[in-house]
Amino acid sequence: MSRVLAILVIAVSLAGCDAVNTVTEGFKEARVVENELEQSTGLKPQVGFNWNNGRLRSVTVIYPRLQERPLPEVAEAVRTAVGHAFKQTPEAIVLGFTLQPTQGKPTQSNT
Repeated sequence: MSRVLAILVIAVSLAGCDAVNTVTEGFKEARVVENELEQSTGLKPQVGFNWNNGRLRSVTVIYPRLQERPLPEVAEAVRTAVGHAFKQTPEAIVLGFTLQPTQGKPTQSNT
């Protein structure tokens, strides 16, 4: 019984903690960015973030493949979506694309 009470007290303490609120808000804001970018670019990216001492250090946006739109257009859509969703302006926005290996080409090995 005392273990359950101790866990309950810790859980309640953490629920009011700023760090927990920052992370949960960050995840909500990241989902908003994902949805906005899916609507504006046609592809849903993965969005991550890095908070340090209450400051938004970076937001990372990774698309599952290259965009057909020009890169400056995509970059502006990302800046706009991040600006709309996050309450702080990040120090950096990292934009990336996942590249799939080309079919039929042999892979190199170090043997």
